[in-house]
Amino acid sequence: MSTNTAQFLSLYLHIPFCRTMCSYCAFNTYTDLDELIPDFVKALEREVRILGNSNPGYPVHTIFFGGGTPSLLRPEHYVKLMSAINDSFRVVSEAEISIETNPNDLSEDYLRGIRQTGINRLSIGMQSATPQVLELFHRRHDQKAVSSAVMSARRAGFENISLDLIFGAPHQALEDWKTTLDTALKLDVEHFSTYGLELKGGTVLTEQVESGSVPRPDDDLAADMYDWTTEAMGSAGYAQYELSNWCKPGFEARHNIQYWRIHPYLGLGPGAHGYVNR
Repeated sequence: MSTNTAQFLSLYLHIPFCRTMCSYCAFNTYTDLDELIPDFVKALEREVRILGNSNPGYPVHTIFFGGGTPSLLRPEHYVKLMSAINDSFRVVSEAEISIETNPNDLSEDYLRGIRQTGINRLSIGMQSATPQVLELFHRRHDQKAVSSAVMSARRAGFENISLDLIFGAPHQALEDWKTTLDTALKLDVEHFSTYGLELKGGTVLTEQVESGSVPRPDDDLAADMYDWTTEAMGSAGYAQYELSNWCKPGFEARHNIQYWRIHPYLGLGPGAHGYVNR
């Protein structure tokens, strides 16, 4: 695959459904609307086919199912969506096809099902290995679920796995973050995204901080956590290729690079946006 991503098009498909709302999340997401998923998938299929007809002609080299919690859709939904994409766009044979997931959703049967649709890159929302931080974030998994998900993904044939982690949370000590990094690194995945917590307007966590019920994050401590991340990732053999992203050689997220280089991508689904320079 050429490193000139301007020659290619990327697709982002937004899946807005969630079981619960994370306390820090400001994305376009909805809870308790699972009954809408079948009709949503039909509508998204139609949008794929409509945009496919107006495709500027670039071959598609990355596809990203983001959310929300895309792992709430069943494998048969992804069969339909991938069929619509392949019918409507010229997808290259070595395309990177990613899906964001919650660890609790990732049984081996589920993972085998989505792997058979062509999805080949898994992004797992680990966020923290510390129970009190997960509770603060309103996350619905524990570390055992993350470890189990990674093992199940390997058995299902996934060779490109990323873990999302968040540092700089209220009540999160440096030792908590060191424990999270150490736990995550032992899972030996190909890629990490390590994000400093941002307090976004309208989120539960921001309201808690502003009301004084939760302490404001310590920026200096967050900087120390970032420095420790740089040291730990480098020592473990991961290269930093962007402010928040680390990978083993050859496992850079091509989809993210498409964004950062301001190269063309189409956004599909509620709240998604795209960019094409005609």
